[in-house]
Amino acid sequence: MPLHLKPISKAGIPEAISKVDLYRSLNEPEEAESICRDILAVEPKHQLALRLLGLAITDQFCGDVSDRWGEAQECFEKLTDTYERLYYTGILHERRAKAQLRAGRLRHTLTPLFEEAMRCFAEAEKIRKTTTPSCVGTAASGSCKAIRTFRKNTTQWDSTPKTAHPFKPRPTSCQSLVATCPSRSYHPDLHECILRQPVYFGRGTPFGLPFPR
Repeated sequence: MPLHLKPISKAGIPEAISKVDLYRSLNEPEEAESICRDILAVEPKHQLALRLLGLAITDQFCGDVSDRWGEAQECFEKLTDTYERLYYTGILHERRAKAQLRAGRLRHTLTPLFEEAMRCFAEAEKIRKTTTPSCVGTAASGSCKAIRTFRKNTTQWDSTPKTAHPFKPRPTSCQSLVATCPSRSYHPDLHECILRQPVYFGRGTPFGLPFPR
């Protein structure tokens, strides 16, 4: 029997939105994304569902090429409020950069993403600076958070000179190797030297090697 998705009703959208928040808080962004898509199937321009869908997609970022940042950007671009569109686009760039940092990407390669995030936050702050002061705090805090993350992860390597081990020159001859090694003990450098150019010192042979025939 073929399986069909059961659409939700418009009256059930508020309850579905609450479930999206619940699944995101439980760190289950895939479930939250699925519910958002069910809502948008009924009401394609639902602003809260679009915003939560974009955030649920960014929750799944792992810093790999499989990150669907393009889909999240499309969701945020459909937001009609200019402030929200800029602010959540900044969130997108910031989360994308953080995910790539966790994945081990080189820090200096992520500078454009952090800069774009801070630019979006700054533009959002200008829009609501006089109309809604509470939103300014949100954009400003997002910008400060991005700046702190950028500074923390783009610091230079520690330039403090490390204590180096004292240099000990390797012996340059078999005689010096013999002098530094106890009798009848194996020394790889001496063994290599003897195999390359068999030289015998004094009586007998060092390290129990047979006499030449």
